[in-house]
Amino acid sequence: MSNFIGDHNCKLDSKGRLLMPSVFKKQMDPGEDDRFVIQKDIYTKCLGLYPMSEWVRKSKYIKDQTNPFDEEDARFLREYFKGTAEVSLDSNNRILIPRRLLDLIDADKEVVLAGQFDKIEIWSKENYEDVGSDSAAFKALSKKIMGGKKKEAE
Repeated sequence: MSNFIGDHNCKLDSKGRLLMPSVFKKQMDPGEDDRFVIQKDIYTKCLGLYPMSEWVRKSKYIKDQTNPFDEEDARFLREYFKGTAEVSLDSNNRILIPRRLLDLIDADKEVVLAGQFDKIEIWSKENYEDVGSDSAAFKALSKKIMGGKKKEAE
């Protein structure tokens, strides 16, 4: 399983291609191919870039949790898969991100790729700089999320 760490500024060319940082290539599982799925994030104005093996694992979990013949589940699945695309690295280690997805996150010329365990988030540079700028709020959130879990992690 890949474990992506770090954030990297990348420039988009006129076609919407970006060069995959070599550090992320090195952090990919050795058995991983160069295929990915890009998905619009549910909560924030960014995209998630998943190695294909992680996307398959995640999709299996969702498939096991839903019934496509249930109206509410079908609505969830429709919305969940909206804003996805399969992409792959070209021979120059570039990824072509569909313009419709770049428009969803207001990305123009520069993006930030931010590693987050099994995925890479793709942010417009401006949106990424605005996220998490309140350190007091982050401290409170950290305590809320991780405060009671210290013993479990040890």
